[in-house]
Amino acid sequence: MRRIRILLADDHLMLIGAFKSVLEPKYEVVGLVTDGRALLEAAERLQPDIIVTDIAMPQLNGLDAARKLKEITPGIKLIFITMNPDPFIVREAFRAGAAAFLLKQEACSGLPAAIEQVLKGGTYVSPQTAEGQTNISLREPKDREHASEPTARQREVIQLLAEGLSMKQVADALKITKYTVALHKYTVMQKLQIKSSAELVQYAIKHNIISV
Repeated sequence: MRRIRILLADDHLMLIGAFKSVLEPKYEVVGLVTDGRALLEAAERLQPDIIVTDIAMPQLNGLDAARKLKEITPGIKLIFITMNPDPFIVREAFRAGAAAFLLKQEACSGLPAAIEQVLKGGTYVSPQTAEGQTNISLREPKDREHASEPTARQREVIQLLAEGLSMKQVADALKITKYTVALHKYTVMQKLQIKSSAELVQYAIKHNIISV
C-alpha cells in the first residue's frame, strides 16, 4: 500500500529535521523546504498528500502560500505550525484552507495525531491553541473588522519589501518590472494611509505578513 506523502516547510532546518524523524517510520517525507516560494514549487513538483508548514516564512508567508496552494491543488491537506498563539491567526489559517493547527512547542508530540485526524477527513487544533480560541469573543476588534485588505500580489510585495529586499530584487523574485513593484507599493501605502517604509514594515508585522 502506498505510504502517505508529506512535504515539510519551515525556515529552521533543525526543526523540520526533527519533524521528519518523528514522521518517517510511518509516512514518506518527500521534501524539506525553507521558504514560501520553494514550498509552492515543491508542492507542484512533488504532489504530496499533506503539507506541514510554518506560518512565518521568508519570501512568502505560510498563509499566503496556502491560499495559492489551494488554487493549484485544492485537494491537498494543510497543517500549520507556528510560535504565534494569537487566536486570530488560527482563524486566518482555517480561512486559508488549514486542516490542522499546532503550536511549535506541541508539534513533535501532536503532529502524528493531527495527521491521523486529517487523513480521516477531520480537523485538528492542538490543546493549547483550542484553549486560546475559547477565550476570544465572536466579534473581532474594530481595527480588524474594517481594515482595508491588500490584494494577494500586494501582500507579496509588502512581505518582500518588509524583509529588506530592494525594489529590483522584489521585481526579480516576482518576475515583474520594477515599475510594477513601485506601483503596488504606493497603491498599498495610499490605500492603508501609510506614510513611510518603516510604517509599511510595522503594518506587515501587525498583520502577520512577516514576523519578528
